[in-house]
Amino acid sequence: MEKARPLPTYLVHRYHGWKATTYAENAAWYRHLAAEGQHPRAMIISCCDSRVHVTSIFGADQGEFFIHRNIANLVPPYEPDGDRHGTSAAVEYAVTALKVAHLVVLGHSGCGGVKGCLDMCSGKAPQLEEKSSFVGRWMDILRPGYEKVRAASNADDIQHALEHQAVLTSLENLTTFPFVDEAVAAGRLTLHGLWHDIGEGKLEQYSPEAHEFVPI
Repeated sequence: MEKARPLPTYLVHRYHGWKATTYAENAAWYRHLAAEGQHPRAMIISCCDSRVHVTSIFGADQGEFFIHRNIANLVPPYEPDGDRHGTSAAVEYAVTALKVAHLVVLGHSGCGGVKGCLDMCSGKAPQLEEKSSFVGRWMDILRPGYEKVRAASNADDIQHALEHQAVLTSLENLTTFPFVDEAVAAGRLTLHGLWHDIGEGKLEQYSPEAHEFVPI
C-alpha cells in the first residue's frame, strides 16, 4: 500500500507515553488478557462520534466490554442474504461466541448521523438520497423512525426524539435476530437502551414500563 503514510508524530509520542506508564504498570494484566482471551460481560453498540467515550462513562477496564461503533449506533434488521454485515457479525459473535450477558445500545446528544437522517428525510440533504451514499443508505435504517417523530414541535425536539428513536429502532431490530431472541427468552441475555447527554454528562435509560427514557 504505497499510499499508506507513517503515523503522525503526536500519536507516536502518545503511544510511547502509554507504553512507558499505563502498560508498564499493568503489564501482568495485559499478558493475562493476551493469554486467556476476552470474556466481556457486556456488548455495547455506540456511535462512532469521538465524543462518546464508552469506557470512561462506565469506568471500564480492558477486557470488560465488547464494543462495536457505527454511525448513529444503529442495528439493522436480521438479513441473512449472504452480503457483508459488520454490525450483524459483531452481534452474532458477541451473543453466540462470547455469550455476553448484557447488550447495550448507547445513543447520544448532537448525533451527526441522526442529523443527517433528519435532513435526508426532510428533503434538505439530497446527496444522501443517492445510491452511492454509504451514509444515506445506512441511515435508511432510521427512516421509519423519522415518520414517528416528525410531528415534534421544533428542530431541537425532533433531533432529540430521533436520537431516542435510533436506540429504540436498534433494540427492535435486535429482537429480529433468532439467536438474540432465543438468548433473551432463555434468560441468558438482557437488552438495554441508553442515551447520553454529552454536555451535561447525563445518562438516560429506556423504561419499557413507562415507555420513555428516564434519568439514571
